[in-house]
Amino acid sequence: MTARPPLPPFTEESARQKVQAAEDAWNTRDPERVASAYTEDSVWRNRDEFLTGRQEIIGFLRRKWERELDYVLRKDLWSYGGDRIAVRFQYEWHDAEGRWWRSYGNELWEFTPEGLMRRREASINDVSIAEGDRRFHGPRTPDEHGAGFPLR
Repeated sequence: MTARPPLPPFTEESARQKVQAAEDAWNTRDPERVASAYTEDSVWRNRDEFLTGRQEIIGFLRRKWERELDYVLRKDLWSYGGDRIAVRFQYEWHDAEGRWWRSYGNELWEFTPEGLMRRREASINDVSIAEGDRRFHGPRTPDEHGAGFPLR
C-alpha cells in the first residue's frame, strides 16, 4: 500500500496539511484523483448515501459533479487527534437551471497508518443563494491557505 503523507498520528500542522490537500484535490473535480486518497474498501456516508470502496466513490463523484456545476470548495480544520480529523466545509455550485447554492457541512475522517482515509462521514445542508452572494470563485491561492470563512 502506498503511503499518503501526512501520516497519523496528526499534529495541528499535519492535520491542516491533510485538510488543504483534500480541498485541493476536490477542487480539481477529478473523481479518480479524489478517490485515490481513500482505501480500496473505504466506507462513506454522504448525506443519505452509503458507499463502500473506491469504485462506488468514483461513481458517486461523477454523478455529483455532473449535477453540481462550477463546484468550488473550502475546508477548515475543526479538530484532530490520533488517526482522526474533523472538518467543516462550505462549497458553492449551480444547477442546470442556473440556480446557485452554498452547501454547508461537517465531515469526520479516519485514516490508516499509511495516511489513506478509510472512513468518511459527511452531513451536508444546501442553502439557495443569489449569484451575487457567492464567496468562492475558484480554488484558493497559496496565500489563502488556512484562511477561515464566515458561518453565513
